[in-house]
Amino acid sequence: MSDITQLLPNIDTEPFEKVLERLEKANISSNDLMTLGAVDVARRADVSIDQVRELTASLITQLHAQLGFDAPDNDHYNEKDESAKSAKEDPTWSHISTLDDDLDAALGGGFPAGQVCEITGESAAGKTQLLLTLLLAVQLPSPKGLGKSALYLSTEAPLSTIRLNQILTRHPYLSSLFESEKPSLSRVQSTQLKDLETQDHVLRYQVPVQIARANVGLIIIDSVAANFRAEFDRAGTNSSDALARRSLQLTQLGAHLRDLARSHNIAIVVANQVLDRFGPAASLFDATATPLSQNSVATQMSSTNNNNISTIPPPSQQPQLLLSTNDPLSLDHQQRFFTGWGDHRFMRDLKTPSLGLTWTNQLSARIVLLKQPILKPQDYLLGPGMDIVGWRRHLKVAFSAWSRDDNGTDGVEFEVCEEGIRSKKPEESTAAFDET
Repeated sequence: MSDITQLLPNIDTEPFEKVLERLEKANISSNDLMTLGAVDVARRADVSIDQVRELTASLITQLHAQLGFDAPDNDHYNEKDESAKSAKEDPTWSHISTLDDDLDAALGGGFPAGQVCEITGESAAGKTQLLLTLLLAVQLPSPKGLGKSALYLSTEAPLSTIRLNQILTRHPYLSSLFESEKPSLSRVQSTQLKDLETQDHVLRYQVPVQIARANVGLIIIDSVAANFRAEFDRAGTNSSDALARRSLQLTQLGAHLRDLARSHNIAIVVANQVLDRFGPAASLFDATATPLSQNSVATQMSSTNNNNISTIPPPSQQPQLLLSTNDPLSLDHQQRFFTGWGDHRFMRDLKTPSLGLTWTNQLSARIVLLKQPILKPQDYLLGPGMDIVGWRRHLKVAFSAWSRDDNGTDGVEFEVCEEGIRSKKPEESTAAFDET
């Protein structure tokens, strides 16, 4: 039963000390305790059924409190659990706006307080630009912000105050405010987290104090993967023990961030890096391989055969897609639902957010920033070629607890400019494409 303190570090084990000792000797884990019947557990561990039921009820109550579910009052609730419950029962659903109506609509209003959200994407996709905008927006009164200050925790480059000031002075909404209403750089505090040890110490001991002292409403971590990759991606750290330690630390980090968000009613937004996704015929992944879409494809092929049979090659000449995604329960098949990449039929250059499924399970929402090149044909001495003349960027909701996801679509197109980020209308996108 040694995993109970890892699953719930703050649980009071003193009333169940003797029961836990017998459960540990019987090799009964917390998962067994909550899934098996109380009679079976009591028989295996040689303890009373009432003790097993009392311990199980306590575990479930603590887990519900950690996940933000409603639970009845009991003697084992501490002050932290009560504050988390009161924050959850607050009828006000406060958001931090992106200061763009189209982007806010795609996000279901913005980034809500009390939740842990992730922004992921390739390098230069616009992650930091969106985060800098949030640092200013959180200082605005409702409904644009929370009227509070912000805390920026960096694991890589320090906070760019020059760019932050540029957004403050160039954004049309922020620049139109009176001086007394404008956000201030003095209400944005930042520090660097050089390694995992520093990161854990700052988040557990310094951040809670700073939240109360400076009335913080937003915490940004840019990026959450950097220290983990530096610690666990070194040579000789790819063993199963290292992966198990990383999963445990990710679970503890996620639990702590959720506890901070709920107990203080603040928004926590983390940036994440991406990795290339390798797999058999990954670029030819058919994201529409559902029973309904298969019937549609079969109907189209039948219609095509009736019109022009000669255009369809014999079965022996048709490409065989040897994909590991045919099993709907496999990770390869499921990745398109929570990574943000793989929706389109012939999508190339698939990516996967860092830190894997363990970290994904800690999040309330994942926002993906997609970056696609704009190609223009060119004639060279050695023959025709294609040049990259620009980039198209889209904001997409991979999954969210409060808004509709954008799986199957590109999301909302936006551009990075002096004012930060700004959504683009369809006619603007068409005009920009025609100019190239």
